[in-house]
Order: sequence, then structure tokens, then C-alpha cells
Amino acid sequence: MLTIPQALRRLKGHLPETVPPALLEGICRDLRYAYRQRTLSPVVTTYLFLQQILHGNPAANELRHLAGFEFTDAAYCQARQRLPVGFFRRLLRAVTGTCRADADPPDSRWHGHRIFLIDGSSFSMPDTPELQETFGQPTGQAEGCGFPTAHLLTLFDAQTGYLLKALPAALHTQDLAQATLMHPELDRGDVLVGDRAFCSYAHLALCRRRGLHGLFRAHQRQIIDFRPGRPHRAPGRAGRGQTGLPTSRWLKRLGKHDQLVEYVKPDECPTWMRASEYAALPPTLRVREVRFRVREPGYRPYEITLVTTLLDPRRYKARALAKLYHRRWVVETNLRHLKQTLKMDILRCQTVPGVVKELVVFVVVYNLVRRVMLEAAARQGVLPDRISFVDALRWLRHARPGDALRVLIVNPDRPGRVEPRVRKRRPKQFPLMKQPRAKLRQQLLHRKQHAA
Repeated sequence: MLTIPQALRRLKGHLPETVPPALLEGICRDLRYAYRQRTLSPVVTTYLFLQQILHGNPAANELRHLAGFEFTDAAYCQARQRLPVGFFRRLLRAVTGTCRADADPPDSRWHGHRIFLIDGSSFSMPDTPELQETFGQPTGQAEGCGFPTAHLLTLFDAQTGYLLKALPAALHTQDLAQATLMHPELDRGDVLVGDRAFCSYAHLALCRRRGLHGLFRAHQRQIIDFRPGRPHRAPGRAGRGQTGLPTSRWLKRLGKHDQLVEYVKPDECPTWMRASEYAALPPTLRVREVRFRVREPGYRPYEITLVTTLLDPRRYKARALAKLYHRRWVVETNLRHLKQTLKMDILRCQTVPGVVKELVVFVVVYNLVRRVMLEAAARQGVLPDRISFVDALRWLRHARPGDALRVLIVNPDRPGRVEPRVRKRRPKQFPLMKQPRAKLRQQLLHRKQHAA
């Protein structure tokens, strides 16, 4: 039987390298969070929480076997509930700041710019009235037949892969409604890359006002014409002869499918923005439109049109912009690691504060794994994304204090690899739940009584 000090040393594992107990105690002091000295102190509870996520987010009653000392499920849940949400947010900022401190050499930047990737996703959670009311569930599901699902907006550092911010919201929240909350994480001159959900006049103007650059895929409703001197639709006019014309004014031809245009601020204010903020935006905005063809198999769009505030054609070649947008697909891999490898797709907490805490700890663990990948990549002389995320996770999960980082698995470089987006393993052919479980149970009991 392990003593409590021995069990705590095993529980902490390699985590004190980046999450030292002094950091956790300092956060408690800064927040003026008073607590009694007990077995499940804030330090022990945090390490338990981190190890729980590292091991695939098992049930709370499995943690006592992992920790090596006795405590009840209720005691652990109450200890997590006592810690405020601000504690975990401060922990995320501290850990991410430590990880990024030496991971941004200027010579690794794209044309001198830092690149950040923004994208939306979702995750599910237990079916409780509080979570249903806060987050909602997908449309087309009857009440009591679906699980609450949250919209998730993420911001990744393209160079290191670190997840800087993850914002949960109600399921039917627009991506742009939270996009501006990511801007404070960026500095002047940074480039924000995203899909067409983020390409709007208001968002581009807000990026320009903060000194940021945007590179987004053009929205599907945006009419774009690369003919030099082509006509455009006058603002507020949609009469005869105006349909099918772009609303932007042509300015200059930079290449065959590369041009400078002037966007005019739409009359209608977006639903996600306050009218006073929208009125303060400039009446026009000069942007660059670039179109290129995708010749790699496996990509759904064969022709992509980009809108960007990077206007200099000599410094930012059209081919370089296309390659930069291609890096946006890294987000899909990062989200897959987060939701499938770490199993964040379905959370366990049954309250809104609990869901927020659980999400933040998932982001902390994800960044700790990315840190291991970056260290292994530097030692092994390969790009960080070549290091196996799963192997880095396994090492961090089982490493003990003082263990040296081993040589991790390097994934082969397969730039032309394509995989169909299908599932081979068939799920069991049970029908989907279309009525609440209690009602279905009553129907079964009714049939059983009649059969008797």
C-alpha cells in the first residue's frame, strides 16, 4: 500500500515540469481563494483532473485506482466544484504562456508574420435540464431524445499547434459572433486564417482596425468577377440590369485571377454586432481577391477564392497565399486530436461551470502534449507535425518525475495521401430514439402486460 506522499509523487508524474505546485498555489493566492488543508487540496485536485483527461477522461471512480489512495467520487466532484472557473482559466494562460515562451523564433514566421488559425466545431455533454437550456441540441430531435451540444470556436497557433483559446456557446451561435473575442489574443501584424464563415465586411474591417491581417475563403454568396474594369452593382440598387453583378468596385488587376477591389459597407448591420459598433466602421474597405485551383485529389472544392487584406502582390505572391490557406487544413487534424484522441467529443460534467472547467483542462492537456511534440521534434530534427500526437500523449501519460524524453514515433511524410471520409466498421442496427426514454419504457411494460 502506497503512502500518501508516494501516491502523490506517482500521481503528479511528469506534470510538475510545466505545472509545478507553486504555480497552482500562486493562482489560489492571486484569486484570494481560501481553502482548508485536506487530502483533496487544490493542488491534488488539479493533478487528478489533469491525469483524468490524460487517461481518456474515465469515470471518477477509476481515479482512485490511478492515484493509489482512497477517496470517494463525491469528494472528488465536490473538490472540483469548489475550485472557481477563473482558477482553471488562469492555469491555461500560465501553461500556454510557458509553452510558447521559446517556441516562436522570428525566422520561422511567414514573411515576418505570425499565423493563427480560427475554426468552429462542437461537443456533446450529458442530458440535464441546465445544459439543455444553456446550449440546446441539434434541430430535428424531439425533446428528451437528444443530448445538449455546444458550439466551440477555437484559435490555434499555426507554427506550434498550441490551442490558445476555446470558447463554448449555444449550439446555434454564429462563428462570427465570437470571432472578435479571439482578436485580443493577437498582436498587430498577425495574420488570421479561416474559412468562409469568417469572411464578411464587418469582420475584415474589425481586423484592419486592430492592425491584423485576414485571409479567408470568400463567402459562397459573394459574387466575384476577375474581368478588368468589369461593372459593379451600385450600393442600394438591385433593379434591372443589376442582378448578377458584384457589389465590389474593381480597382486594379494584379494577375490573371488576382485583383484589388473596394468593398462597400452593407446597409444592414450583422445580427452578431451592435449597431453603434457597425456605424463606426469605415464606409469602404480595400481588399484583395485571389482565385486558385486545387489539383490535389481528395479535396472537395476544386476552385477556391480568397479574400485578404494582404495587398502587396510583390511581398505576398498569389501562390504563397494559396499555400498559406492550405495550412488551414491543419485545424481539422488538431480538432481530431482534441475530440477523438483525447476524447473531448463528449464531456462528463452535468453543470455549466463544470463543462467550462472540463473544457479548459482538455485544452491544458492538449497544449502539454503539443509541448512534448515540439521538444521531440527539435531533438529528432523533424517538423513538429511529423511527431505522433498519440505517442507523445502516451509518453506524457506514463512518464515519471525526472524521466528523459524518449525518441517518439515520426509519422511518414505523405503529402499526396488521400482517404475517403467514410466508416468501415458498421454500428449496430438499432433505431434512433425518437421518443423520450420514459415513454418508450412505458410502452414496453404495456406490451409485456398485454402479452401476459
